[in-house]
Amino acid sequence: MKTMRAVVYHGKDDIRLDEVPKPQIKEPTDAIVKVTTTTICGTDIHIRHGGLPAVKPGTIIGHEFVGVVDEVGSAVTKFKPGDRVAVSCVTQCGQCFYCLRQDYSQCVNGSWIFGYLIDGAQAEYVRVPYADMGMHKIPDNLTDEDVLFVGDILSTGYFGAENGEIKPGDTVAVFGCGPVGMCAMLTARLWGPARIIAVDLDEHRTEVAKKQGIADYSINPAKENPAEVIKSMTDGRGADVCLEAVGVRPTYEAALAAVRPGGTVSLIGVFEQPQNLPLNELWIKNITLRMGLVNANRIPQLIDLINEGKISTNFLITHTLPLDEALKGYDIFEKKIDNALKVVLKP
Repeated sequence: MKTMRAVVYHGKDDIRLDEVPKPQIKEPTDAIVKVTTTTICGTDIHIRHGGLPAVKPGTIIGHEFVGVVDEVGSAVTKFKPGDRVAVSCVTQCGQCFYCLRQDYSQCVNGSWIFGYLIDGAQAEYVRVPYADMGMHKIPDNLTDEDVLFVGDILSTGYFGAENGEIKPGDTVAVFGCGPVGMCAMLTARLWGPARIIAVDLDEHRTEVAKKQGIADYSINPAKENPAEVIKSMTDGRGADVCLEAVGVRPTYEAALAAVRPGGTVSLIGVFEQPQNLPLNELWIKNITLRMGLVNANRIPQLIDLINEGKISTNFLITHTLPLDEALKGYDIFEKKIDNALKVVLKP
């Protein structure tokens, strides 16, 4: 039996680099992809510390990756061995009730998230179910790094901005300036808001956002009340759209406090705990609250935008390590060593 190296979850606070069997085709719609570049996400940190109990010990972690097709099942028609591909973090069959309505994250036949409900991509190879639906060819002129984030955080940021229904001239506030929050700011620009406000305790990250031109203003909640500052910038109204990109109570409550009457709060952070919803305050303000797991159905458009130079996420990559140093990479990412934003792993 052929084996490979992979980062495996063994239980709370216990991940290891193991030698495991190389994946094989199970269904005609599968493909096997040789991973050429992968990365560590915030969700992986939640998994590492037991925050997502649906992840069972023995699961290979990782859901954001690109690679080269190694093998395809007999029903795969769009791809062949040797094709370079970016892959959606969420699988979808394309034929069920939800897929036909483009709610791919709720697919009743798939809806498996790599590294969560099926083996993931912090490995040398990964099995991709429903390959024709979830894989996307990478243009020859783009590098792995150019498109690495389209499968998850860039799609998630876009999903959050799209759910916000941003209009030209709007004020958009993004709570949380980690990689997902930065992708939300980056894609929010596509709708033409007048101003984007980055809210985070980490002033290095908010400065990066402003330097990259994805945010116009920044607020440190330790020094200023975000709702008060945002209202002072908007004639007392508040932000038209607030995007929450962390998944914790302080940012969630700050986003609700900062949105104007009739505005929208879009949640894309991963919440581990239940939250209280102050309906007695929100209903009378006609607040729209939207949330959910990314559908990742905008990957082709995002690749086009990258290819045409309209957006770039390369600035997020601060560290690149071999897969053998994955555990070191987890520590760098989680502890923000050397101002880490995204840690890339090369199998």
